[in-house]
Amino acid sequence: DVGCADWRHGCHGGAGGAVRAGGVDDLGGKLMPQENATTPLHLTNARLIDPEAGTDTLGSLTIKDGVIVARNGAAPKGAETLDCGGLCLAPGIIDWGVKIGEPGERHRESFRSAGQAAAAGGVTTIIARPDTQPAIDTPETLEFVTRRAVESVVRIRHMAALTKGRAGQEMTEIGFLLDAGAVAFSDVFHVSTNTKALARAFTYARSLGALVVGHPQEPGLSAGAAATNSKFASLRGLPGVHPMAERLGLDRDLGLVEMTGVRYHADQITTAGALPSIQRAKERGLDVTAGVSIHHLTLNDFDVGDYRTFFKLTPPLRSEDDRLAMVQALAEGVIDVVASFHTPADEESKRLPFEEAASGAVGLQTLLPAALRLVHSGDLDLPRLWRALSLNPAKRLGLPQGRLAQGAPADLVLFDPDAPFVLDRFKLASKSKNTPFDGMRMEGKVHATWVAGVQVHKG
Repeated sequence: DVGCADWRHGCHGGAGGAVRAGGVDDLGGKLMPQENATTPLHLTNARLIDPEAGTDTLGSLTIKDGVIVARNGAAPKGAETLDCGGLCLAPGIIDWGVKIGEPGERHRESFRSAGQAAAAGGVTTIIARPDTQPAIDTPETLEFVTRRAVESVVRIRHMAALTKGRAGQEMTEIGFLLDAGAVAFSDVFHVSTNTKALARAFTYARSLGALVVGHPQEPGLSAGAAATNSKFASLRGLPGVHPMAERLGLDRDLGLVEMTGVRYHADQITTAGALPSIQRAKERGLDVTAGVSIHHLTLNDFDVGDYRTFFKLTPPLRSEDDRLAMVQALAEGVIDVVASFHTPADEESKRLPFEEAASGAVGLQTLLPAALRLVHSGDLDLPRLWRALSLNPAKRLGLPQGRLAQGAPADLVLFDPDAPFVLDRFKLASKSKNTPFDGMRMEGKVHATWVAGVQVHKG
């Protein structure tokens, strides 16, 4: 389905060539791409959500050759005009930390199905994790998944493993992986207990300017845990992990960051006790950012209820006090990035006793409506939310997306923030349907998604 696929996984060359977007939307209908990506498209009467300027204003955008060429100007001669009807038009979401099942677990999620789910959810760039089977720890594996990513209708960039086999012992060929297109390095949930090996990897990454992504957990305390330590978990007989495990793991990583000077991103901060460490690191001038998953911003440990395994996550859901602390930290800028941490799991791995069930939930298609809960509650405005969903990930990863400025890539999402619906997990485009939001009332529907000026979803 591709004429020139460079734009899909961020390679140089822009959106040249004829590109056709396939797939289906969340209602089963065919996607409706723009017939000629070189014809100017004028989007008028839209609420422009600009995270860079922090504004929410009525205006228009003009797109040509895959980029934004004008804002609030007249429609150029021969342009196709679309009246947005006062709906919100924002930069496409950059979802950092998405698990795709290729290679090794294609039955859970493929590049094609992940791309369809992303487009339906307003996600225009996926930052894929390296915890595949085998791990993305060699240039050859990275080149393989980059070629496979052509099947997606959205852009896909890949992180690579920091250590071979994500085993925490021997560093990967960071320089060669950077040359092959890796945007960051992470062992994801495999937290190394070999601090000396980790220090060497951090030092080498620093010499190459590579970004290291850590998952802050003390692995000994976290082993075997299915929930956060609390009276609630004890009453249900669930093995728990103390929230302090996150702070202990984070403090070790930040100590290594101070020692080596590496660029560092903590992918999931979920406890109030870890926030002062992030704040102090930033105040000392360390090159540190932090993220949180949408599930930890909108759910708490009581949601586990009667052992509902769709709510089993890594790290586990935290207390309501921790959730509120995360929301406040996001509003204040201590937390920089919000992501879905999309982790597909098949029915067989979820329909098990809670302790034995696989961790994780899909989120590509539910990230936007779940995040809009924070807007409807009055905790955030749309520009502030879009800084965390789009602009900040782009800036941290050195990507040109996340902006509505002239010359920026025309990766856009048109959505109605107030449209109500009841989520039916079987209508999700992902191969796996393990969402904790199944049956919940939500607000926020995507009407259209464009990648490099090509419409890849029509709701």
